[in-house]
Order: sequence, then structure tokens, then C-alpha cells
Amino acid sequence: MVFYQSLASTAVYQPSEVQGIVDPSEVYRPQPPMFELDKDVSSFRDYDNLTGDKLRVRDTYYTMHTNQTYEYAKSQRDKYAKGIIGEYTVLEMMDLVADLVDESDPDTSLPNNVHMYQTAERIREQHPDKPWFALTGLIHDLGKILALKGEPQWAVVGDTFITGCKLGPNVVFGEDSFKDNPDMKNPLYNTEYGVYEPHCGLENVVASWGHDEYLYQVMVRNKATIPEEGLYCIRFHSLYPWHHHNDYSHLCSPKDEEMLKWVQMFSSFDLYSKSEKIPNIPEIQPFYEDLIDQYCPGKLKW
Repeated sequence: MVFYQSLASTAVYQPSEVQGIVDPSEVYRPQPPMFELDKDVSSFRDYDNLTGDKLRVRDTYYTMHTNQTYEYAKSQRDKYAKGIIGEYTVLEMMDLVADLVDESDPDTSLPNNVHMYQTAERIREQHPDKPWFALTGLIHDLGKILALKGEPQWAVVGDTFITGCKLGPNVVFGEDSFKDNPDMKNPLYNTEYGVYEPHCGLENVVASWGHDEYLYQVMVRNKATIPEEGLYCIRFHSLYPWHHHNDYSHLCSPKDEEMLKWVQMFSSFDLYSKSEKIPNIPEIQPFYEDLIDQYCPGKLKW
């Protein structure tokens, strides 16, 4: 154990095109939280040493960065704005995504439901007075249902970035992974502010489409009573260039700056809870069922 203390047509990436490319930033990891880790912190989010089946991570990101454009992200928001997948309870949705494995994740090959419970339990250990925070950990990846409803994983998983403006300097795999993205040829999208106004707020920008924005829409549309801090964690937990590197700070509002500490805290639980230790799900599930009934009960429109 290691103990740390701190708070369109789709183009497909061909691995041979990027052999030897090294990420522009040496560190893509948040500060680790106050709990024991099963492995050294330096082994998390290691995108420079991908081998074997982990090459799928690079494949997924290069395909994502080729196809995620400003117009595509806007169209996906519009497509899913009315709850077209169907009506399910949170527990039913958890069962549906239980066995999904995230192709963009270099740190775990465990099924999705295991990671959700791992995150929730780590948060509950450290913040027993904030049950909504543990619930946020439990449900934060439910938006990955999109990958089981016809969307490719590059349109669902992985770190997000802001479209419609100059690429943040700390987006994983860097500019090379965007070389075939048509937005890179549009001068309007390659200035510091692009289509946005200074400090317009993250709620007014268009992030690359994925499970974060989708689940946020679901929670808001169904009037879930999760506090705003939890909704921010759901909506922006994959926006690593912002919450870990301060990219896009020129677009942030005072509210974004206030909420940043919550997203950073959540990010550390999300990442560092990944381990081979599997929670006793039948034993802890009743606790979370009560939280679901309190904050997001009944059938929701997905």
C-alpha cells in the first residue's frame, strides 16, 4: 500500500500513424486523496507507456480528436435533449451499464459498476456527512449507457475539451491527435476565445460530447435534487485540462472558480479509487438505494 496526503463521417485512427508520439504534458493526474492506494501514484493516467491491449486507449483518443468538432458536439446535445433512450430508474440503468469497459481508461479493465461503487465508497469514507457526494460518485458514469445504445466509445468516454476555440495546451495526446479534425482548419475556432466571450462561464461553452454532459442533462431534465456542487462534478469531471491544468480559465465565470475545488476533489476520488479491491455490492447497495430514492427517485427520462 502507498499512502498519499493531499487534497459526420467517422475517421478511424490507425496506430501506425503515431508511433513515437509523446504527450505534451508530463503529468495528467490530480493530487491524490487521503487514503491508501494499491499502486504508486505515478502509474495512474500513464499515456506514454501504452502496450498490448492498452493501445486501445490511444486509438480511442485519436479517433475522438479527429471527429469531435464544435458542430458535432452541438448536434449531439440537441439529439439527446428530450430523453430519447427511454425511461429507467437509476438502479435499472446501473444494471444496463454494469459490464461496460471504458476503452479510454488506462487504469482499469474492471466493469463499470465496480468502478462506480469504488468511487462512491471512497467518498463516503472521507465525507460521511455528505451523502449526496457519495451518490454523485455512484452515478457519475451512468451516461456511458450511450455506448450501449449505438454511439461509438469515442463519442462517450475519455477526457473532454472545449470546442469552438483554440485547443487547450494540456489536452491528452496533444495537437498531433487533432491533425485531421476539420475544426483545426477553421480560423474562427483557433483563437483564444473562438466563438465565446471572455469569462462567459463553462455552462455557456460547448465541450466535446460525452457521458458527462449527457448525464448532467438527464439529472436536470428529471429535476434531481443533487446539489449544484454534485451536478458540476457530473458535468465536468472529464474536463481534465480545466480542473487539473487550469486550461480555459479565460472562459470561466466566478461560479466556475467557486465550483472548481469540488470537481478537483471529486476527480481524485474518481481516479484513485480504481483498484482490484471490489466492494461487497449486495451489502452496501441498500444504503445507495435510499440515496437514489431521496435525490433522483422513480423512472427517469434518459
